[in-house]
Amino acid sequence: MGEPDTEELRREQIEREREERQRSRSADQRSEQRQHERRAERAGYLREKLEERAESEERVGDDP
Repeated sequence: MGEPDTEELRREQIEREREERQRSRSADQRSEQRQHERRAERAGYLREKLEERAESEERVGDDP
């Protein structure tokens, strides 16, 4: 099995970010809530970097 492509990784980060935001909202303790918020922020950061990577791959693919 090959490595996942950029789009697949991006979708995984979107789902991870969504799940962590939900967990943050339903956490009982403030420390637990903050932990999930940090995880969601990290997933969002990784998603943004994967979007940049996808754009770069598209530009390279468009070159003659």
